[in-house]
Amino acid sequence: MSPFDDALGPDFGSADQPPPPPLTIEERAGVLDDLAELEVFRTLLEPTGIKGIVVDCPDCEEEHHVDWALMQANLRQLLDEGQTGRHEPPFEPDPDDYVSWDYASGYADGVAALAERDEPSGQRTGRHARED
Repeated sequence: MSPFDDALGPDFGSADQPPPPPLTIEERAGVLDDLAELEVFRTLLEPTGIKGIVVDCPDCEEEHHVDWALMQANLRQLLDEGQTGRHEPPFEPDPDDYVSWDYASGYADGVAALAERDEPSGQRTGRHARED
């Protein structure tokens, strides 16, 4: 049995355990920012053949390859329920089809910087991904 076997639905622990506390305003803002960035990443990277994001799982200490739609669904579930459930990973994913969040963010920054450089007015036109 793998950690992704889930014949009975998502495993959120026993029914006796209380649900997780709601996200704080700051946590919700962070998840909303992540959703917005994910859409930018997908818009830029999907046409190049990238299928999604690779994330390191602290529970099983393995990489999980998460496609764009599933990553979006996970973030929305986090907003709605304060946690995400288990999901079936892609069957034999090609690691070359997935990038890390940091890579996607750097790629988006590079595209934005190139667009700003090529802007005829020479003015900066917007913020980069993860600009704090």
